[in-house]
Amino acid sequence: MFQSIIFDLDGTLIDSRAAILDAFGKALAARAMQPLIALSAVRIGPPLAETLRELTGSSDPALLDSLAEHFKAHYDSTGYQASEVFAGIPELLEALAATGARCFLATNKRYLPTCLILQHLRWQKYFEAVYALDRETPRLPDKTAMLAHLVAEQALDAQHSIYVGDTPEDEAAADANGLPFAAVGWGYGSFPATGMRCLATPRELIAFLTQ
Repeated sequence: MFQSIIFDLDGTLIDSRAAILDAFGKALAARAMQPLIALSAVRIGPPLAETLRELTGSSDPALLDSLAEHFKAHYDSTGYQASEVFAGIPELLEALAATGARCFLATNKRYLPTCLILQHLRWQKYFEAVYALDRETPRLPDKTAMLAHLVAEQALDAQHSIYVGDTPEDEAAADANGLPFAAVGWGYGSFPATGMRCLATPRELIAFLTQ
């Protein structure tokens, strides 16, 4: 059994797609802008600024900051509450809590809404600590750096820890830190290039993590 289990959030534990896309739509509408790509084509998972650049085709800091503030005003007030829990995840978290494994979150989502979602779902008890790019000063550049910081700060044994995520980017960040990786098949990513075996259900993930 793994001593420490690190989870991605969006696409792994919760389905936040509808809530995030709604917040992007409201942010663009506030500036009377149309997205360059359909909102339905937006990837869920990258940092906020990266997605805003993709939607607008702009690197203007003032515009991106304004759009980010409109996004946050909606998402951080009520929008985050529309996130849905994937079926079987509550049972997964309870099963892991019963084993005594140390559980952590490492997400590209901003730290504030991540904490709000945990409070809304009453999940604080399941996670020893939450890591996000903007939790640190200066802001961490990517998930690889985030996992490195988590492993060092929590003094984890990488060989007996694991990162659970839903995208090849999650897998690459785990590999870069010498962490085993568990890919889930119900999220936003796919693993055709890597040949990664995806766990099809939370029940399968429970069996894998507690074997």
